[in-house]
Amino acid sequence: MKKIFDIEIHSKYSRACSRELVLPNIAAWAKRKGVDVVGTGDFTHPGWFAHIGDALAEQGNGFLKLKEEFWPAADSGSRLAGLSEVNFILSAEISSIYSHNGKVRRIHNLLLADSLEHAREIAKKLESRGAKLGSDGRPIVGLPSKEILRLVLEVSEHCALIPAHVWTPYFGLFGSMSGYDSVEECFEDLSGHVFALETGLSADPEMFWRISKFDRFTLVSSSDAHSLPRIGRECNVFDFSESEFDYAHFLAALKNKDKDKFLMTLEYFPEEGKYHFDGHRACGISLHPSQTKKYKGICPKCGKKLTIGVLSRAEELSDRPEGYKLKGAIPGKHFVVLEEIIAAGMGKSVASKKVQSQCMGITGSHSEFSVLFDLPREDLRKISSEAVADAIMKMRAGEIEVVPGFDGEYGKIKLFERQKAGGAKLSQELPL
Repeated sequence: MKKIFDIEIHSKYSRACSRELVLPNIAAWAKRKGVDVVGTGDFTHPGWFAHIGDALAEQGNGFLKLKEEFWPAADSGSRLAGLSEVNFILSAEISSIYSHNGKVRRIHNLLLADSLEHAREIAKKLESRGAKLGSDGRPIVGLPSKEILRLVLEVSEHCALIPAHVWTPYFGLFGSMSGYDSVEECFEDLSGHVFALETGLSADPEMFWRISKFDRFTLVSSSDAHSLPRIGRECNVFDFSESEFDYAHFLAALKNKDKDKFLMTLEYFPEEGKYHFDGHRACGISLHPSQTKKYKGICPKCGKKLTIGVLSRAEELSDRPEGYKLKGAIPGKHFVVLEEIIAAGMGKSVASKKVQSQCMGITGSHSEFSVLFDLPREDLRKISSEAVADAIMKMRAGEIEVVPGFDGEYGKIKLFERQKAGGAKLSQELPL
C-alpha cells in the first residue's frame, strides 16, 4: 500500500500561522490532498497538547486518528467523511538559539514521538531545562541541538530528532547565517543518532548527492505548513503492507534508508523555495552564486550584505560535480501544487477567491495527488477548466520554467510557455 507522509506542519499556536490550523481541519485537508499520515505539529505546546488529547485517539501502532465526534459536520456524506483514513504522527519543531564553537547558532529541529506519554515526557524535560513551552507552538529554547537530541533519546529510543529544512539561511543546520558545515560539528558524539535530514523547500535530494559526507543520511521532505492549503506541498511516499503500516516500520525505513519501503520524496522545484538564490529582497536583487562571487557577497545596489541562499551553501560544501547521481539513493520527484497550477491557468494569484474555490471544488471529488499525477486529460477537463487541464499536463511533461526565489521571496512558476534555457525540468521516470 502506497502511503504519503507529511510529518512537519504547525498548529494555530505557532507564530505567523493560520488560526484555522486545528485538528479537524488538518484531517480534512490531509484527506483533500491525499496525505495518509500528517504530523500533529507543536506537541510541546500545552494548549495544543490538550487539543491533541481531546481530539485524537491512539491506535496502538504509534499513530493517532481523529475521534469521530470531531469530524467536521459539513463533510458528512461526502468523500471527505472518511476521515478515519487519515492518521496523525506526533511531531513538534523546536527552535534552538545558543552559542557553540564561538558562533551564535539558530537551528530548527523536528521531533517525533511514538506515544502521547513519550511526547508528554519530552515536554517535561524541556520545561525542566527552562523552556517556556506556552510562548509559541515552535518554542525558542536556549539548549544546543545536541542537548535536545540527548533528552529525546533519554525518553525513548523510539523517539527521534530530524534536523529541519537544513539549508535555510537563518535557521537551518547548514544555513549560511548560523549553521554548521557537518552533522558531526553540531551533534558531536551523538551524531550517530541522527539518521535523517529534511531537505526544505529550497533544496532537493540532487543537491545533497553532490556532498559525500551526507551519503549516509535518509532525506525526507515536509510541507512545514503554516496554513491548511500548504499541507502536502512537500512529502514522502512509502510502500507498506497492511501489517507494516505503523510508526515502528516507518522509523525503521528511515533509519535503514530502505528503498523497498521508502519510495521517493515529493518535492517543490527547489527554485520555487524562498532561499534558493542569493539576493537582497529590498532592492529586488537576485543572484546566482557565480554572480554573488563577482560582487563579493555585497548588494550591488545598496552596498549591504546579501542573504546567501541554499544553492551557494550547497556549492560551497560540494565535492562532486553538478548532476552527480548517488547510487542507491532514494529519489525525489518534483511537482507543482494544484493551487499554483490553477492560478497559472486562470492568470490570477494563488490567494484569489476564484482560484481557491476551483481548487476546493476539484479536491472535493478527487485527492490533489490523484489530480496531479493520475487522472487522464479527459477526466481533468471534466472537473476543471481546459486551461487548468493543459497546465497539469504541461507540468507532468516537464514544460515548466521557474524563476528562482531569493531572500524570503518565493520563486515563480510559468506553465504556459515552453521551457526556456535555465528552467527546471520535471523527471517523468518515477510514477507515484
